[in-house]
Amino acid sequence: MNVELNVNGRLHPLELAAQELLLDVLRDRLGLTGAKRSCEVQVCGACTVLVDGEPVSACCTLAADMEGREVLTIEGLAEQPEFERLESAFVRHAGLQCGFCTPGLVLTVKALLDSGELTGADEITRQLSGNLCRCTGYRGILEAVCELAGVAA
Repeated sequence: MNVELNVNGRLHPLELAAQELLLDVLRDRLGLTGAKRSCEVQVCGACTVLVDGEPVSACCTLAADMEGREVLTIEGLAEQPEFERLESAFVRHAGLQCGFCTPGLVLTVKALLDSGELTGADEITRQLSGNLCRCTGYRGILEAVCELAGVAA
């Protein structure tokens, strides 16, 4: 099927098989490798992208279903002025190490900040429970997000 995907503000006409996953299209067809393949069952957050501003697991989302919607990857966010603020907080608080989970975390945090849902450290911990990290121990991530949300860690 022929579809046109809006990814990072750019339209991409593509011929897709009905079963092609958004993660595969982003990585293999468009060269956007920030979203990572990991659990493949929507529990780790490594493949998170934003669709119409909401976090979505690209590993379980059909690419064809994204026609007419706006997909934002970490590469697209990196082109926006707000990225530096997010990146700086994660760096300042050592909220990243290997970087595998970082794109999904940063995109999830952006969506949560935009929605105003981060009201305290407990809420941040709850909201980020779908983003797993094997390296940091989460303390730096929590401190970075608390700073960004303007709440106490």
